[in-house]
Amino acid sequence: MLLTIDVGNTHTVLGLFDGDDIVEHWRISTDARRTADELAVLLQGLMGMHPLLGDDLGDGIDGIAICATVPSVLHELREVTRRYYGDVPAVLVEPGVKTGVPILTDNPKEVGADRIINAVAAVDLYGGPAIVVDFGTATTFDAVSARGEYVGGVIAPGIEISVEALGVRGAQLRKIEVARPRSVIGKNTVEAMQSGIIYGFAGQVDGVVNRMARELADDPEDVTVIATGGLAPMVLGESSVIDEHEPWLTLIGLRLVYERNVSRL
Repeated sequence: MLLTIDVGNTHTVLGLFDGDDIVEHWRISTDARRTADELAVLLQGLMGMHPLLGDDLGDGIDGIAICATVPSVLHELREVTRRYYGDVPAVLVEPGVKTGVPILTDNPKEVGADRIINAVAAVDLYGGPAIVVDFGTATTFDAVSARGEYVGGVIAPGIEISVEALGVRGAQLRKIEVARPRSVIGKNTVEAMQSGIIYGFAGQVDGVVNRMARELADDPEDVTVIATGGLAPMVLGESSVIDEHEPWLTLIGLRLVYERNVSRL
């Protein structure tokens, strides 16, 4: 089986693939202070619960694919693969790794690995032109051309960042649960904040995507809009532009990149 690991700024998502099918997944907090040994213990604890894997670390794992937006965690995961999975082929997404998606930006090396991986999966699943909206620590919008090229994107503050900022900077405001309120017009402070977050971000998504689509294709209706990320379900029902919801888009992209590189290892 293939173990895929997507390290984000806030959460790390792990997925276990049996062929093309994801058979298990886990979400843990990202902690840049964790050492390689701590990460290995964590992996053993999670995967030891799966009936298709053995009790010892690495049993049943045939390959590993990793992308990370946190360099220190990527360094420790590299050590994990070396010390604990030495005989298992591993692909760490970084410059030089074959993705199959040309990157047409001013400096391709500064584009986050997860954003490129999302583009890989979007092209494979839906073709181009496409826009991927990833609801993570930041809300990112990534554009893929009709020829399958990554052409750039938009980065905006994420939902959780906005909630925290309101709670910190607003004298009479506090941190709230991100949930859909009873109505758009809030009847109390909490509902008013929830409304601003949910409907404000839905409006942001619709506005940004419509502008991107007009630049990306002669007919904006040809653009497929894919939502992913842990907070995507909060906005799905309120946005009018999202065509597809694929919660495991990044993990699928990691599987594809692994398959395109493993024969070269």
